[in-house]
Amino acid sequence: MTIRLPGAGGALRTYEPRTEPLAVTPGTPFTSRTVFSAAHVVADPFADVSPDSPAAVDWDATLAFRRHLWSHGLGVAEAMDTAQRGMGLDWAGAAELIRRSAAEAKSVGGRIACGVGTDQIASGSLAEVRAAYEEQLALVEESGAQAILMASRALAAAASSPEDYLEVYGHLLRQATEPVVLHWLGPMFDPALEGYWGSSDLDAATDTFLDVIAAHPDKVDGIKVSLLDARREIDIRRRLPKGVRCYTGDDFNYPELIAGDEQGFSHALLGIFDPLGPLAAQAVRALDTGDVQGFRDLLDPTVGLSRHLFQTPTRFYKTGVVFLAWLAGHQSHFTMVGGLQSARSLPHFATAYELADGLGLFPDPKLAEERMKTLLSVYGVNQ
Repeated sequence: MTIRLPGAGGALRTYEPRTEPLAVTPGTPFTSRTVFSAAHVVADPFADVSPDSPAAVDWDATLAFRRHLWSHGLGVAEAMDTAQRGMGLDWAGAAELIRRSAAEAKSVGGRIACGVGTDQIASGSLAEVRAAYEEQLALVEESGAQAILMASRALAAAASSPEDYLEVYGHLLRQATEPVVLHWLGPMFDPALEGYWGSSDLDAATDTFLDVIAAHPDKVDGIKVSLLDARREIDIRRRLPKGVRCYTGDDFNYPELIAGDEQGFSHALLGIFDPLGPLAAQAVRALDTGDVQGFRDLLDPTVGLSRHLFQTPTRFYKTGVVFLAWLAGHQSHFTMVGGLQSARSLPHFATAYELADGLGLFPDPKLAEERMKTLLSVYGVNQ
């Protein structure tokens, strides 16, 4: 088994894939950490659509992938950034995804939390932003899932001060029937969210974010911080009211943040746990036994792959996630809603394949090799 892979300069190199995958087995939910994988959606490759059309989703394959994550004890964070919210999946598609996934979670006993945003409107007044949030919050609560209040492009455009954020989030938290997760998504994931919480100064923005939580600690289960800044996350984590959890969304520094320190730790809600699901689950089970070193030994080597997938432009990490799902056999094709399979280069795919294979992520290394060779041939690389 050998394969020729292109480098950034165009020269081909020979790579010898692994012959055996990492040995992992499904298991029960974790005891030491609450862990969600933000899951991708599987496109319908036979739908006659354009990148501007509403998403055509293969529901069977999409739900099968969620069952895969649940089988390893992971929770599913549904209809989030990883599912291409606002990058191929509109609110109508997200609403259907939430309904179907919540019903599937109920049928198999899986844990699920769903994204609540405002993407049914492109822009609007603060009142219209509130109404959009309320519509989505009602649907998620009716489905029986936990709500994740996501950052809103429309709110970022409509708000003129930190007080506007305090008012909108306070209104939503007062009416939420169960504690929610607040999500701070940085502009590296979505440039339209620059200046969220009323300031481009992250210290000032952090203060406003914490003010929202301090005013409604009984309505906030936790926060998800996606700023790719470990020190800031730790600072926020240490300033949270008692009982409010921090779910790391840092796809660059997650092992150290989940492991924690003498003053606390982060739970997890991560896009990288889509391709890393079984391995991440095995690592957290080591942590459940108090084996911090065993946890780090399993998870630290995955950071190189994660940093590669999430390299700038970070928002296109979804392409690598779906690419690896195809190589791993979780779907029969490499097609994405919105045509986003074109968002990364061939050298990027080649490196992602090599890193993932080195970690033993592919249940069938031969299948992954054959599919990688298929992709290479489309680009004119003959083996």
